[in-house]
Amino acid sequence: MLRNPLHLLSLGFGAGLSPYAPGTAGTIVSVPLYLLLSQLALIPYVTVIIAGFALGVYLCHYTSRALGVHDHSGIVWDEFIGYWITMIAVPAVTWQWVLAGFVLFRFFDIVKPWPVKLADKRLKGGFGIMFDDVLAGLYALACMQLIGVYLA
Repeated sequence: MLRNPLHLLSLGFGAGLSPYAPGTAGTIVSVPLYLLLSQLALIPYVTVIIAGFALGVYLCHYTSRALGVHDHSGIVWDEFIGYWITMIAVPAVTWQWVLAGFVLFRFFDIVKPWPVKLADKRLKGGFGIMFDDVLAGLYALACMQLIGVYLA
């Protein structure tokens, strides 16, 4: 699967093939990419996320069809986008903020509070695979921004 560039991306460069916690492994792989993206100004950063979401809808649909499983655990491009959403406009790019964003995103992605769980259960295809992680990322983003306000 990793020889196909579309599968390579949707499987998080192979991180999604981890036998343990593939979503967490995918999020770990998204961190160095975030560190590169964090050099961008806000508008280009958000533009990359929007483009990554659109690409992800296609990638996730393509790979899930090839695997014959909707939202296969190995598909982790959605974790990339969810984590990058979490990290929008963080107060500083330090290991503490990177770790806080990681923990918060994984928490909301695993716990799936309303409406994340609803989206996960009801939405299908590439959009459905992507959208619940977008919502988890938005929850984590809100927490990050609140933490930033109260620590400033």
